[in-house]
Amino acid sequence: MRSGPLKTETKTERGERRARVRGRSLRARLVLFFCVTLVVVCAAMALTTVFVQRVYLIGDLDQRVTDAAERSQGGLQRRTGGASDLGFLNERGQPAGTLAARFDDSGAVLAAEVVTEDGHQQVLTATQRAALDGLAADGSLHTRAIPGLGTYRLTAIGDDGVPVLAGLPMGNVQRMINGLVVAESVIAAVGLIGAACVSAVVVRRRLRPLGRVAATAAEVSRTPLNRGEITGLTRVPSSFTDSGTEVGQVGIALNRLIDHVESSLSERQRTEERMRRFLADASHELRTPLASIAGYAEIMDRGTLTIEPALAWRRVSAQSARMTGLVEDLLLLARLDEGRPLQSAEVNVATLVAEAVWDAQAASSGHEWQLSLRLDVPTPVVGDASRLHQVVANLLANARVHTPVGTKITVIVETTGTHCVIRVRDDGPGIPPDLLPSVFERFTRADASRSRASGQDGGAGLGLAIAAAITQAHGGRLDVESEPGRTEFSITLPTIAH
Repeated sequence: MRSGPLKTETKTERGERRARVRGRSLRARLVLFFCVTLVVVCAAMALTTVFVQRVYLIGDLDQRVTDAAERSQGGLQRRTGGASDLGFLNERGQPAGTLAARFDDSGAVLAAEVVTEDGHQQVLTATQRAALDGLAADGSLHTRAIPGLGTYRLTAIGDDGVPVLAGLPMGNVQRMINGLVVAESVIAAVGLIGAACVSAVVVRRRLRPLGRVAATAAEVSRTPLNRGEITGLTRVPSSFTDSGTEVGQVGIALNRLIDHVESSLSERQRTEERMRRFLADASHELRTPLASIAGYAEIMDRGTLTIEPALAWRRVSAQSARMTGLVEDLLLLARLDEGRPLQSAEVNVATLVAEAVWDAQAASSGHEWQLSLRLDVPTPVVGDASRLHQVVANLLANARVHTPVGTKITVIVETTGTHCVIRVRDDGPGIPPDLLPSVFERFTRADASRSRASGQDGGAGLGLAIAAAITQAHGGRLDVESEPGRTEFSITLPTIAH
């Protein structure tokens, strides 16, 4: 006996199947709930109607029985017959089934007759008369089952007159009540079937948006979110996101969740891409000095120096210092990313900027340096003086390195309300437009090439990134505007409130 391969059900498929089953089960439960509710309501209405109708019919019958007893008593007062005379039953207007009886003071029945269908009187048998025993002549109404005649509604009166008993059959009333029960049962059954069908249609239509929401969630769950670019995830259509309905609100919430997931995954992907680029750039930057150090070390180890040992050692020391500076810059960025607190003290921005400009002028006398302090009062800020000096120094070095000799570099310090603004402006060629959006990213250089010849001067592309990170750590921001002939970096720092 051969058997085919077993088909395994994935977790997603199993979840979808369970969702469909739960959806159908929910519709069935809702329809059942509506039907049960309708049955209860119909039953309550039918019982109430039957009860009210029965009370009304019995009350009407009781009134007719009382009237019949009073007419019988009045008729006997006008007749001259004996104690067993029931001739008043011959009077016109007595309906068929009318029962009358006379009894003595002790309650014993003396005579009892009933009007037949043909209008004659029929004497009750002893057994039938026995069913009338025990009725007090106080005008109260009683229900008795009389053998051969059925159920009767009876009353006996004797005050101020001849004691007499009268009764009418309850068959017509019972038939009317039974007919009412049957009619209401049929109407209720038809109404229940119709309501069940309408409820099924309405529930299915009302739950259709919920099914679409479930289908969207299932489709998103099948999307591989652990790899590749995550864009264009399925959303719940706008026709199923009516904020006025509960299901529509679920659809809106799901769309917001999908938006959040998509944006989070996209941000994660961008972060991973930046991290990969960061590691690649850091590796390139570290490989250059390491390769130089290794090359000089190998030459000195072989003892076949083609350059002076002092020059070789200077180059090794320079590359070591360069690599040390790069590692320190990376460690500084890592500490800033972790949010480690910097030193906090009152810093005189004007003095700090002036010292940085003097240092830059000493390092490059080929540029035209200008310092403008537009301060009415001292503008102290709270922060790390050495790190803030590093920010200004990085901006000045960036302006010096990327502009030709003779460029005018202007540094302006001014206050704007509760902030101190440091502007570094030059009239150089400007930053390329394609580089401007990423100028504060790490390892961003005007030279897009990652390779650099051994000994070539130039930074690693971390100066502006460090400046932006330090400024942000002080609660400020670093902005840039650039066009040919004008580039301006603006450092905005909060001042101490006085």
